[in-house]
Amino acid sequence: MDNLEIAAYYFPQWHRDPRNDKWHGPGWTEWELVKTAVPRYAGHRQPIESEWGCFDESDPEWSRREVDLAADSGLTAFLYDYYCYEDGPFLNGALDKGFLRAPNRQRLKFGLMWANHNWHNWHPIRLSDDAARDAMLVDGKMTSQGFARFTEKVIKEYFPQPNYLRLEGKLYFSIFDTANFIAGLGGLDGAAKEFALFRERTRESGGGEIHLNAVVDRFGDAAPVREIFAKLGIDSVASYNWGDHYAIQQDTFPQGSYEKAMAANRAAWPMVEGRLGVPFIANVSTGWDSSPRCCPTDAYENRGYPWLPVLEGNTVEAFSRALQAMKEYLREALPRFPLFTINAWNEWTEGAYLLPDRLDGRRRLEALRKAFPPRRDPES
Repeated sequence: MDNLEIAAYYFPQWHRDPRNDKWHGPGWTEWELVKTAVPRYAGHRQPIESEWGCFDESDPEWSRREVDLAADSGLTAFLYDYYCYEDGPFLNGALDKGFLRAPNRQRLKFGLMWANHNWHNWHPIRLSDDAARDAMLVDGKMTSQGFARFTEKVIKEYFPQPNYLRLEGKLYFSIFDTANFIAGLGGLDGAAKEFALFRERTRESGGGEIHLNAVVDRFGDAAPVREIFAKLGIDSVASYNWGDHYAIQQDTFPQGSYEKAMAANRAAWPMVEGRLGVPFIANVSTGWDSSPRCCPTDAYENRGYPWLPVLEGNTVEAFSRALQAMKEYLREALPRFPLFTINAWNEWTEGAYLLPDRLDGRRRLEALRKAFPPRRDPES
């Protein structure tokens, strides 16, 4: 597939943000959890050490290094986890100050995955404070006024960028929590109206059409979901990580299996589109380990997120097999949209990253480059 897009989800919690200053103290970033992570059982590989150290992703020079490494390794886009709430954006410095000011930014496309889920105090969570588990720092629900402000920023600042990701000429915009969006607008009719207005405003701006994507996880009765997506005008569905089609919380604790998660997702890929009635964009995950988000001095118990099993066996060789499975799926299923995603570029505190660490270096990126050789780009 000569036009294949390979997009890595980008988690932007590695730069200073005013909200984090308020919640956790001046200058706090999630690098603090990476540095203080501890092994939870014999053989558990923590702490993970970034080969580049604890860098500031909002610095255009660091972003330049990320862009070059990603493009040279075969990635074609970053999908930014974009946090925006009723009162405005959060963690947007990675994109606004870093990527969009990097001198080589044209080497890589970018798109938005609106991470509209509730933001909880998981940094870290403590067993001794039950309130911390449910302490919601920001509610992800948004009113029509808030959504209008948010999408105005998207239409004016991001959609016009020449390297914004498009599928079949349409601007790719993904939403993480469709149910939360519907709830914030008072129901399905209100949500459908807001999406229609978003499309209309984008057309009026000269941006053209939107490709509206919804992230989905495991589903039971698909019929209501099909009706909801049809009403909203969803153009495709996507996985965020392998937890979408594998119940990580039901795996053996504390050591789960990367191979089992891989097999479950590979089996699910051909069925999703038929059940939900819209094209499917599949995902390859590099791993799962959310233990760094748990207080390092507390016991590690099976209590649900973030106390979840660690997907052991996510070696470079296993990741290579996962990429080959994706290659086979793309060849056999011939999906309508030539795109797959990787979780993730830098989700260090969930054990999912492509950036080099001190153990494996760039070997995962080399595996990606071998499986999907990069296309030539104007800046290379």
